[in-house]
Amino acid sequence: MHDNDRQLNLKTILLSTGVVLTLSMGVRHGFGFWMQPISQANGWSRETYSLALALQNLMWGAFGPLAGMVADRWGTRRVVIAGAFAYMAGLLWMAMVTQPALFIAGSGIFIGLGLACTAFGAVSGIIGRAAPVEKRSWAFGVSGAASSFGQFLMMPVEQQLISSIGWQHAFYVLAGLVFLLMIPMTSFMGEPKHEAAASGPQQSVGEAMREALGNRSFLLLVAGYFVCGFQLIFIGAHLPAYLKDKGIVTPGVAVMALALIGLFNIFGSFTAGQLGGKVPKRYLLSTIYFSRSVVIGLFLLAPLSQWTVYIFAAAIGFLWLATVPLTNGIIAGVFGLKHMSMLAGAVFLSHQVGSFIGVWLGGYLFDRLGSYNVVWGITLGLGVLAGLANLPIDERPLVRGEPRLKAA
Repeated sequence: MHDNDRQLNLKTILLSTGVVLTLSMGVRHGFGFWMQPISQANGWSRETYSLALALQNLMWGAFGPLAGMVADRWGTRRVVIAGAFAYMAGLLWMAMVTQPALFIAGSGIFIGLGLACTAFGAVSGIIGRAAPVEKRSWAFGVSGAASSFGQFLMMPVEQQLISSIGWQHAFYVLAGLVFLLMIPMTSFMGEPKHEAAASGPQQSVGEAMREALGNRSFLLLVAGYFVCGFQLIFIGAHLPAYLKDKGIVTPGVAVMALALIGLFNIFGSFTAGQLGGKVPKRYLLSTIYFSRSVVIGLFLLAPLSQWTVYIFAAAIGFLWLATVPLTNGIIAGVFGLKHMSMLAGAVFLSHQVGSFIGVWLGGYLFDRLGSYNVVWGITLGLGVLAGLANLPIDERPLVRGEPRLKAA
């Protein structure tokens, strides 16, 4: 492919996947706003709604490797279309179903499948194949910034919808947006014919997965991503309720906090993508995890006020999804592009197991203890462990034919 054509193709793919990520991640990040109105309307404890969000995240991870495998083999376009319909069905389900077990199961499966087919794992392969090696980390950073922009954009929109037309009708509007915006974008997702993908190792799906699971660096990425999921979903889902419990009852503070997380993550994701092409990605990942623990610790120690909430949101937002371009960059660099989406989905499964535990444990321990203090402490400690886990990762491309663990 001519360099100019490849550059144009990369821009088109980044634009189309960026719109999908903006909406997919933006809608999902606002689900915490529905915790109290849905719980109050149906007479549920916070644990019930927390379990629904936890199952969504778990199913997102469980469907991720399958969605990635289909995207690698048959194209990202088909996967995103299927995901858009599943996402829309999940939003309608959350609006209409009032029986707790059905609400948890249906929203978990539909939203989880929708996210698996429209978020990072599913689109990482097409981005990696479109970008030349020297721009790959940057391209992943741009896609991460797009998802962060979605959070910044959709937080006030979702809160305003709930306030003005009610929580049920807000779901209906979001379902319409998913249908009207995501599906047209798939017409621009033509699979690139990238030489690196064509010349890579001709492995089967099973061979690629066994190779990755036998690689120590891959397993360390898996461990770090578990912590990432735990931290992010606990904070995103429970921060609005935590602030109300602590006396900050003005809804605008929580809305602004979540919007600031999204805004500053635009800069954080893009910066991580830029630096990932110049600095060892493992060091950047460790720095992100250590820094999260520092930011959380300072937030818990400082007197709680509107401004300390905003400072915390900006700081944690800069670190929020900055792990994504770096993690995907390591996967592409070590294992190649042929099974990129599947392997990214496999690592992301760990992220979503962490998400499941983080969001559920937050609700469970709150109902038992009456506060979030223990979960905040767990969140801080896990950040330190993840920082240590990422330090020994080996980013060198695998040399096939050598013992696998030596390459790690």
